[in-house]
Parts: sequence; C-alpha cells; structure tokens
Amino acid sequence: MSVRVPAEAEEYHSKDFEWETLKQQIEDDLSLQHHLLPFHSLQQQEEEKVEEPEKDSDAWKKFHSRHSSGKFFKERRYLLKEFPELVSCGESSKLLEVGCGNGSTALPILRGNENINVYACDCSSEILERAKEFVGAVDVALLKVRFHPFHCDFCSTGFPEWLACDYCRESCLQKQRDCLSVSDVKEIDRLNLMSLSRESSCCIGRVDFITLIFTLSAVPLQKMPTAIKECYSVLKPGGLLFFRDYGLYDMTMLRFNPEQRVGFREYMRSDGTRSYFFSIDTVRNLFLGAGFIEVELEYCCVKSVNRRKGKSMERVWVHGKFQKPF
Repeated sequence: MSVRVPAEAEEYHSKDFEWETLKQQIEDDLSLQHHLLPFHSLQQQEEEKVEEPEKDSDAWKKFHSRHSSGKFFKERRYLLKEFPELVSCGESSKLLEVGCGNGSTALPILRGNENINVYACDCSSEILERAKEFVGAVDVALLKVRFHPFHCDFCSTGFPEWLACDYCRESCLQKQRDCLSVSDVKEIDRLNLMSLSRESSCCIGRVDFITLIFTLSAVPLQKMPTAIKECYSVLKPGGLLFFRDYGLYDMTMLRFNPEQRVGFREYMRSDGTRSYFFSIDTVRNLFLGAGFIEVELEYCCVKSVNRRKGKSMERVWVHGKFQKPF
C-alpha cells in the first residue's frame, strides 16, 4: 500500500512550530473535540473483525487505478537527507520498500546510491507497472537492473519466501532468544557465511534496510503489530527500518468529519482508503513490541502556505529510525 503524500513533505525542514503548542490549540478548540473522544462503537469493531482481508487492499487498488498516470506522487528526494544511511551503505546493499506506489521513493534512492538494490512491493499490480515505467524511463546506466518490483499485500499474506526463507527467519528468531557473548562472534560469522551461500538457492538472505514511508497508516490498526513483525523477520540483524507517516493533529486529520471515524485516531475516506494518525508513543510501542531498538523518533512539524488560497497549513509527520538487534 502507498498513500497520498503532499508535495510539502519534500521540503527538508521539520521544526517550524512546536507539536505541544499545536496539541494545546487543538484541545482548546471545541469544534475539534470529536477527534479527541474515545471510540466506543462496538458494532463497528465487530464488523471490522469479520471484514474480508482484501477489502482495504481493494480500496487502494482502485485508488491507484484512478491515479495511474504517476502525476499524483512527487519524487521523495528528501529521504536521502532524512536517512543518509541509504547513500553511504556498502556495495550490494539490499533495501525493501514496502508500499512502493509508482516508484517515487525508489527512484531517488537508486539515483543516490549506485551500490543499492531496491526490492519494492505493493498490493496493486497496476501501480507496479507504472513504477517499472517510471524507473525505466530514467536514462541512467544499470539503474533499472537494480530495481526489483513485486506484488505483495504484506499485512495480509506476509512477504514471499524468496525474500527470506523459513531457515533464515528461524535462525534469526533463535539468535534473538539467545544472549550473545564475545565468544559467539565466530559463530555469528559462520552463520552469516551459511546465509550467503544459501542466497542463490533459496532466498536473497534478508535485507539491510526497509522503508515504511506513508504506508503503515493505510493498514488497519489491529493488523499493524503483525505487519511490523513481518518486516522484522526479513531484516538482517543490525539492519535499519526507516519510518515516516502521518502524525497526530496533522491538518488532514482535522479535516475528517465525525462520521468518518472508524477507530481512535483512525479514519476512512469516501473512496474506502483509510488513514491512521500516529503519536510518538504509539509508534514506539508498535516497533519496540516487535523487537526493534529505537534509534530516532520525533515529530516533524512543517508550516506551509497554500498560495492559491492564501491559507497556512500545519503539517505533522512522524519520523522514525529503528534497528534490529545484532
């Protein structure tokens, strides 16, 4: 899945205002109180339990069909500044982009580092074709050879075995259970060599990096823990997951009407696509609960101006960087 990302997100500045100040303004505004109320619709919760898993994916497939020209998304060049590891990583590094859309994240990364291979998935086959065209149209030698798009609805079916086979996932879980000492270093090296030797026969041996850029907010809240654990399972020990998504009290959250609420801080648009708005604490609990180590986590608060309408817009995103333990 991949969602609407405003052009303002490409600007590399994130402290135009204090999030706590915005929070106080929202809480003092009586017209916005419906966003703060607990969500107690038992009927809605029961309906969500019996919903077909494909329902959310279908909504995004239809969304991509309506916006398949590629003009709807902007190239996210700011990611190379937000996550410099994507530029400095070594030869043959592997990145998994989850919810790649039309390739607007993959392209600047491929341009910025000739050593990286990008494996990009999305639930929409149609948008994957657009991504291939988008990347393939760039006149850069060997760029498209390093781009590997594939169809996958990761929050429903998980990632394919060729990305990380059962052997790799199980060995990772075992290492997570064990407490390693200095004497274990040689054993780790041996396991890494075994993993490399298996790549050609069973899987690519997991990835060095994962990007979740405006993707997790499109996943139903109750599925998020499983989705994050799935990401954890295909990431190499020491690997990094880069996160950026809608933050609590973002301008787009405040535009939703009360009847569009489908959960606490969770909303559904008229086209059936959904969006969740994250607090720092929610993101921290989700990723630490899956086993990650927090490296960076903060609100990005950007004030932009709609010149046509002459209105100031206060945008809030959550920026995060998480590491899988060695």
